[in-house]
Amino acid sequence: MKRRIPPLNALRAFEAAARLGRMTAAAQELSVSPGAISRQVGQLELHLGLPLFEGTKANPVLTQAGRTLQPVLSQAFDQIERCVQQICDHDQGPLDVACLSTFTVKWLIPRLFDFHAQHPRTEVRLRTTDTHDAERDRCDVLITAQVTAAQASNSTYLFPERLGLVLAPTLAQGLHIANIVDVQHLPMLHTRTRRNAWAMWATAAGATLATKGVATGPEFEHYYFTLESAVQGLGVAVAPWHLVIDDLQAGRLLAPLGFVESGYHYVAQHRSNAHPQLEVFCDWLRTQARNTPMPSKRHPSSHIETQA
Repeated sequence: MKRRIPPLNALRAFEAAARLGRMTAAAQELSVSPGAISRQVGQLELHLGLPLFEGTKANPVLTQAGRTLQPVLSQAFDQIERCVQQICDHDQGPLDVACLSTFTVKWLIPRLFDFHAQHPRTEVRLRTTDTHDAERDRCDVLITAQVTAAQASNSTYLFPERLGLVLAPTLAQGLHIANIVDVQHLPMLHTRTRRNAWAMWATAAGATLATKGVATGPEFEHYYFTLESAVQGLGVAVAPWHLVIDDLQAGRLLAPLGFVESGYHYVAQHRSNAHPQLEVFCDWLRTQARNTPMPSKRHPSSHIETQA
């Protein structure tokens, strides 16, 4: 008997939009435009003869029909995915890894050659994300930061985040930097996705940020842009240690006040129905985290003088 179900693409589009809560997020997951998602959802609503979303385009809300349909579709797609995983050779299939964009560029990619050398048959497929849930992001591994060091059963602990002030040697030339006061006349660089970085560093370091006479600096879209601006001498940035190790060791940046723990911790979350190579990859991540050099334990108020 012929199945009486709506078009599969329309069901996929609705399921992703309903699960993620945004058309743009669904479009990113399915690698199509937001307009295509909207059209597919509209086609499904036309097929069913009833609305699945209400509210505005910027803030869509599921109707009762949408709330009934979404979990059933999600469960069905999960079952299909698990079945496909069971019959495929996953040693040849890609391992989906998601993390923040600057973490990907500055920490993960420079180390991936080692994993590829050890496991040439396993492809690691990288993508960036701003979510904190591997299940929701539909990835095998999600590397993210959390406010607790507690390790859940579905995660691998990597390292605590350590923050410090960094600036280019050319900008520090001739300065006697002993505390925050000595650099507050310089432009202070900011990142849109982490506007509290300066306040977080000051709290952790026991420093007091001046509210008057401070040179404000530009705000950038991503941490990567902020760090590159610091390297080029455009100002002082608050940076996590693991993102600036290479720049510090190469002498492109200085951290005259050392680094302090921010309270955040980096972990690798695992998806429940994960890739068979997941354990191998997470063991490798754990080794890389353990081998990451530690910053000097220099107190922020210690006496540091840069070379003139």
